[in-house]
Amino acid sequence: MAGQIPQRFIDDLLSRVDVVEVVGERVQLKKSGRNYSGLCPFHQEKSPSFTVSADKQFYHCFGCGAHGSALRFLMEYDKLPFPEAVEQLAGRLGLEVPREGVDDPRAREREKKRDQGVNLLELAARFYRERMAMQEGQAAHAYLDQRGLSPEVVKTYGVGYAPAGWDALKKHLSERGVSEAVQIEYGLLIHHESSGRTYDRFRDRVMFPIRDLRGRTIAFGGRVLGDAKPKYLNSPETPVFHKGRELYGLYEARQAPEKLEQLVLVEGYMDVVALAQFGIRNAVATLGTATTEDHLRRLFRMVSRVVFCFDGDRAGRQAASRALETVMPQMIDGREARFLFLPEGDDPDDLVRREGAQAFKDRVTCAMPLSEFLFEQAAQGRDLNAVEGRERFASQVLAALSKVPEGMLRSLLFEELSRRSGLKEAQLNALLQQQEARRLPAAGQPASSATPESEPAQTAAAPLSGARRRGVLSSIERVIQLLLHEPTLVDVVDESLEWLPDDEEGSLCRELIVLLRAGRFRSPQVVLAHFQGSTQGQWLTSLAQQELLMPREARKAEVEGIIEHLQQAQRKRSPEQEYAALIDQERAGKSWTVSSASALRS
Repeated sequence: MAGQIPQRFIDDLLSRVDVVEVVGERVQLKKSGRNYSGLCPFHQEKSPSFTVSADKQFYHCFGCGAHGSALRFLMEYDKLPFPEAVEQLAGRLGLEVPREGVDDPRAREREKKRDQGVNLLELAARFYRERMAMQEGQAAHAYLDQRGLSPEVVKTYGVGYAPAGWDALKKHLSERGVSEAVQIEYGLLIHHESSGRTYDRFRDRVMFPIRDLRGRTIAFGGRVLGDAKPKYLNSPETPVFHKGRELYGLYEARQAPEKLEQLVLVEGYMDVVALAQFGIRNAVATLGTATTEDHLRRLFRMVSRVVFCFDGDRAGRQAASRALETVMPQMIDGREARFLFLPEGDDPDDLVRREGAQAFKDRVTCAMPLSEFLFEQAAQGRDLNAVEGRERFASQVLAALSKVPEGMLRSLLFEELSRRSGLKEAQLNALLQQQEARRLPAAGQPASSATPESEPAQTAAAPLSGARRRGVLSSIERVIQLLLHEPTLVDVVDESLEWLPDDEEGSLCRELIVLLRAGRFRSPQVVLAHFQGSTQGQWLTSLAQQELLMPREARKAEVEGIIEHLQQAQRKRSPEQEYAALIDQERAGKSWTVSSASALRS
């Protein structure tokens, strides 16, 4: 689209995007005081000198001097031109990028609405806080006192009060020029279709502002003071609020002075503030929805351990089972998930008041590891002394393991399943392959249309080897994956590529190495662009999208180790294998090398 991007849009975009999230998706960051640190992606280093500031929304490397905003980072890291970097950031928020000089009435109208809504929710939050301090907020004060919340906690979480009248907030905002349409769009007013009336969504409720990672109010949760239903009420989905992505208390947890090492996921915002009252500042809550992949990706970017906290009743166990299914694909090496089940009838608020903060912390420390909960779930209601019971037990665990990324955790879970089921790991691998074969239809076709005569075509993630199909990367695939994630690793690859086999994987790896040596690329996106539109490109993209299961400092050693292993395996080939390989090369039109001929004569 022609026309320049308005500077006011860029400024607003940068104020709404969190640089820690943008950088954290591409660089492994660790909390360091109020900032985050990691190895600089723009130069080779062994000690972290790269810092990202959540407060200043800025990154800086003290080693090479790289610095800038989230927009600058995308341009440098992903090698994107300015307009595409803006488009990518805007896409994260579901925004359309406006252009000056383009006569688009709909775009102008959308921009106008966004401008009207920029400060609307913070204005409402301020209104609720002010009403809490007035005479009409005394009942809310009494409720909070009854729950044992101190003025410090109330202030930290910005708790306020929505008056009982039908239009108190509506009048307040309308007097400040905010139209009813915008108030409806951002979830503050309800429009009654039959009567045409509009009225405040939140009335006579203690109000908990829901903040984004920058601390800006994006929605509200309200707890009723009387007997009205529902007891808890959240804002609806709006242009700035998506329940499946946001977590209550995450901003406050990041601001806590203690080092953030784990997060406890509870069910409601009253649990979060009650725990904070007892000094437990690392609790967050979902907002009227089950835990999603977006929730977990956000949590694991900040900490390596997430503890799910559920009621011990049947509903809590069912919620835990859903959380287990969601978290399994996120369990790359270095991450930990645990499950804490509270005594039936208790919630975190009740428990911490009765037992105290240390007892609750002890419960969190002793929470059930993911592995134990997985095996407990699969064993429930089954007789593991019977063959049929062990078969169903193993099948259920295997179905879950198929979702776990390749790595140490998956290997250890396989070993433990083998021990508990009595099946050998080779048998379990065979069962897993059968499950995946039944689940996946012939590539490129619907399952119902697959016939024995049909020729299956490759899909975007079509493997080049049986190992990939089993969910286990071959040695060559692993080298390719490491080179895609960190192209500069090509410097540790020997000049001679004789260790590469003469098959599809070997040929693609050879082509990739030659490309990296010639181009000195730093960005995986640039490398993938070379193969765009091809079957190889689709497969490479699927490899690149998988998260690596090791820290950056260990990658060089792994590449060197794999190559050394392949070289040793090649040297151990028998004369018959060498002869067969040479015959294959001859048939392919390749000349024998002196070293190969010498090996044959010996």
